[in-house]
Amino acid sequence: MSTTTDPEVRITTGGVRGRTEGGLAVFRGIPYARPARLGAPEPAEAWDGVRDCVAFGPPPPQRSMVTGAVEGGGAESCLTVNVWSPSPGAGARLPVMVWIYGGAYRGGQSGDSVYDGAILAREGNAVVVTLNYRVGMEGFAHLDGAPANRGLLDQVAALEWVRDNVAAFGGDPGRVTVFGESAGAGSIIALMAMPRAAGLFGRAIAQSVPGTYFSAPLAADIAGVLAAELGLPPEAGALAAVDPGRLVTAAEAATAKMRQYEDRWGAVAHTVTPFSPVVDGDVLPRDPWSALSAGAGRDVELIVGHTRDEYRLFTQMGQAEGRDLLGVFAPGREQAYRDAYPSAGPDLLNELVQSDWLFRMPSQRLADAQAAGGGRVYAYELAWASPAIGAACHGLDVPLVFGNLGSGMGTFFLGDPVPGEAAAVSASFRHAWTRFAAGEGPGWAPYEPEGRLTRVFDVEPAVVPYPEEASRRIWATHTFTTLPLLT
Repeated sequence: MSTTTDPEVRITTGGVRGRTEGGLAVFRGIPYARPARLGAPEPAEAWDGVRDCVAFGPPPPQRSMVTGAVEGGGAESCLTVNVWSPSPGAGARLPVMVWIYGGAYRGGQSGDSVYDGAILAREGNAVVVTLNYRVGMEGFAHLDGAPANRGLLDQVAALEWVRDNVAAFGGDPGRVTVFGESAGAGSIIALMAMPRAAGLFGRAIAQSVPGTYFSAPLAADIAGVLAAELGLPPEAGALAAVDPGRLVTAAEAATAKMRQYEDRWGAVAHTVTPFSPVVDGDVLPRDPWSALSAGAGRDVELIVGHTRDEYRLFTQMGQAEGRDLLGVFAPGREQAYRDAYPSAGPDLLNELVQSDWLFRMPSQRLADAQAAGGGRVYAYELAWASPAIGAACHGLDVPLVFGNLGSGMGTFFLGDPVPGEAAAVSASFRHAWTRFAAGEGPGWAPYEPEGRLTRVFDVEPAVVPYPEEASRRIWATHTFTTLPLLT
């Protein structure tokens, strides 16, 4: 039931009514586009009157990481945004922060409690926007008869919605910062290389960028394996007739068998997902490292970094392999790893090489690429260790950035009660991220390939030369680029 104090604004598709929560105007579940099944997003339909926007929209179809059940069966109704605003109205012109979630390109939803934007909006005096985009086969399978990278096209549509509507919520469409982690960060770096996203944001924060960008032949081969689980060809016409939940189930079944395709997919077969952005020559014309080096991100200020012990999360979740993986992820560099880390046993070497191949070195080299292309870039590493995991693992930065420490993902990483150290590191992240979004810089010097200055987030923060120098030297001559189909 609405009250006279409920905030209302008018956007391009009609009126929306939210709620006042803790001094903020909060709107949830606003449609920003309508996805044609396995097609590009289409404009959202207009409505008459004022629409109540007080509940999150349904998630995109996926398997729940908590229950294991398929959720979000309505693929046609998942494209919604949520807004937290300290001062709705066209005159405020506040900085805008748009969050793009991670989830291995196969999961994630903006309604997760850890992505609540209230603390960032209140402390940063910013408009915070979160969004849903299609994941898994709906969003990223490379299918005949379907546009590539539909999940990325959803994100472009959401950013166009922000451009056209955020002023009504008190935001400045000329001061938009996108920020995201893992697949969200990989999406952001792809957006920086996409002509269709040009001009939609002026700043970007990429937390733990995965280095997986597929060639079209590799993505098509993977899609063939996924579709074969249903006894169908990898064609949009055939798969669009399949219930979205069945596509999720088929993709999960294929994911469990990925390692048997190592001869065709290489190291990708040892990751946790068969989905990634596809360098198709159209939606995503080239790989992000070469695009940024050529100046594609010159007009976008960038923060990029990673956690110190990225892959520890996955080993703790029982996803470690019992074989030596140095030759899989770093062929020809096996002895270099043993020499650089002489006290590391086989398990730690496996963890190090996967951290480097999947997150740490791709992120570090993107800082180099952005600097080479003439853009301003800031580098960071999270070194503070999760009490629950015992390491600065993948995903730990998410609750720290949002400040939502005591529930959901925050409790998973930080325990209960939350240690005071976590609150201090979280405050440092929030201060840096909101300063950056306001145009003031994050509070440390820009990265340059010579000095490689990097902000280390820890109980005692520091700005030092890039701290993972041993791994950087091992990978110094490697070119990160589009991943190929091997046979």
